[in-house]
Amino acid sequence: MKHALITSAFVVLAAITPAFAHAHLESAEPADAAILTAAPAALTLKFSEAIELGFTGITVTGPAGAVTLQPAHLDPADAETLVVPLDGSLAAGTYTVDWHSLSTDGHKTKGSYSFTVK
Repeated sequence: MKHALITSAFVVLAAITPAFAHAHLESAEPADAAILTAAPAALTLKFSEAIELGFTGITVTGPAGAVTLQPAHLDPADAETLVVPLDGSLAAGTYTVDWHSLSTDGHKTKGSYSFTVK
């Protein structure tokens, strides 16, 4: 009986403790390892939770080095989606996207992925 009460108390405390997660990259457009026949006009990164725009960013590097990006913005309908317009068209080659984010609960995450333009 005592064991059951302790277990019950633990379950209740675990349930009411706030869940602290990180803003993980759930999807991207273009997607990781995508092979595109045309260069994208923008990159769209969808995170698992809302992010702080001022502390979130990306860099893109390709065959000619760093790619110039327009200022990033959050999708007006979704604070979990970062949109980064590209400044001009990407030449053929493989591009690496390095990103870092700060979720609205204060957790930092970072990562990278790549895609290819034919």
